Amino acid sequence: MGKVTRMTRQKKLVLEILRSTTCHPTADWVYEQARKKIPDISLGTIYRNLSNLKEAGEILELNYGSTFSRFDGNPRNHYHFVCEECKRVFDLNMPLLEGLEERVAGQTGLCVKYYRLEFYGRCRDCRERKNETG
Repeated sequence: MGKVTRMTRQKKLVLEILRSTTCHPTADWVYEQARKKIPDISLGTIYRNLSNLKEAGEILELNYGSTFSRFDGNPRNHYHFVCEECKRVFDLNMPLLEGLEERVAGQTGLCVKYYRLEFYGRCRDCRERKNETG
């Protein structure tokens, strides 16, 4: 885990929001949910707490370049599927590839701290919608 910081009311709320959903939300979505409990919370406070929670190893930031970042309340290493049509992000419940970090390090001489593996395509809902409408 990362650095230890105190758990403020706002930070606790952000963490609770992320741990209670599997939708891998954006900061704006977290902000809208947080305003239901703390109406005067600012978007800046949300971003600051997301950053602090990420640094502490409590959450993951799924950064997709300049397009969008999503946040995951599950900090354990796991894989994701990104639907290229609706942009939803899904956790994949499958075993991790054992020894991948060591294989990369052994073949390249690089020191691997972590890795992220994502799969891209169309989700079941988007595929079914296309089949229904033609």
